[in-house]
Amino acid sequence: MKFIITVCLAVLQLPASGWAQGKKPLSLGELAAYMGADREQRLFAGAKVEGKVVWYTSLAGSSYKELAKGFESKYPGVKIEPYRATSGDLMTKLVAEAEARHVIADTIETTLPVLRYLRENKMITPYTSPLLSKYPAGAKEKADGGLFHWAIDRETYMGVGYNTSIIPPPAVPKSYADLLRPELRGKIGFATSDTGTRTVGSMLKHKGEEFVKKLKAQDVTLHSVSGRAMADMVISGEIGLSPTIFRDHAIESKSKGAPIDWAPMEVVPTNAGGVSLVAQAPHPHAAVLLADFLLGPEGQKILGELEYGSPFKPVSYKLWYPESGMSTAQYDMENTRWEKLLREIGRK
Repeated sequence: MKFIITVCLAVLQLPASGWAQGKKPLSLGELAAYMGADREQRLFAGAKVEGKVVWYTSLAGSSYKELAKGFESKYPGVKIEPYRATSGDLMTKLVAEAEARHVIADTIETTLPVLRYLRENKMITPYTSPLLSKYPAGAKEKADGGLFHWAIDRETYMGVGYNTSIIPPPAVPKSYADLLRPELRGKIGFATSDTGTRTVGSMLKHKGEEFVKKLKAQDVTLHSVSGRAMADMVISGEIGLSPTIFRDHAIESKSKGAPIDWAPMEVVPTNAGGVSLVAQAPHPHAAVLLADFLLGPEGQKILGELEYGSPFKPVSYKLWYPESGMSTAQYDMENTRWEKLLREIGRK
């Protein structure tokens, strides 16, 4: 009996010693808001236990691969599993997984209309980071309690990409109106992905519907491909030029010797990409760690080297953000209108 009492007393005293040293694992919400000096150390330690992070992104080309390589190099023992798709396909996949109550993704990096939809449907977790103190106010979407729904990590600029072996310098468009030049008839292609619809939206807003419909006379071809694939079609010479080409894709390919160059129009439709945490992320430590990496100096350096724009790097172009000031429902309505116009002016 005396032995049992002694053991019980010892157990009761444990909170003051051994048990006090153990810490209850923090939830995703707690980790997302944690600002202790040991933030990175704690996240990395937890991420190594989790073993991996699942990253959904609409970044294309070599960008997401280079970011994944950089993350794994900085945080050995944490494997990154990227899933790359268009922003629309990412949203469809995330919604399907949420409805099935089978969350796979941890961290998401994609365009603002998708992030806005996820926020409206409570599918992302607000977070903060010491890194965000350096970000401009316009590059962070505020949430309650000093947290943020997302922060912008990159901007991509849409303009005319053209094959330098097919389009001579005098024929290179310098404005939307130049796309109507007779010598460009039959040489223009549009992607029918978001890249194409948002370009039409820009033309509609800044030149009017009558101008957009005039493009039909140019024998425009439509291609159900991504902006990256469209740039490859320009490089191969399948089409002469396209106003649905991202600057970073063209410049990256040009630097490798491809016959492509890029020109901004009088207004440049701009895709902003943001980083957010998926609600109920299966690997919470790794999810926050990856978000910090994408927004931090290493991630930003990789994106900068690949010619992505940044909230910290102003450009001389007149930028237009298609989704600015619109709710998800309003944007969907406008996007449907742009898509209809696009299909009216081109042929497959």
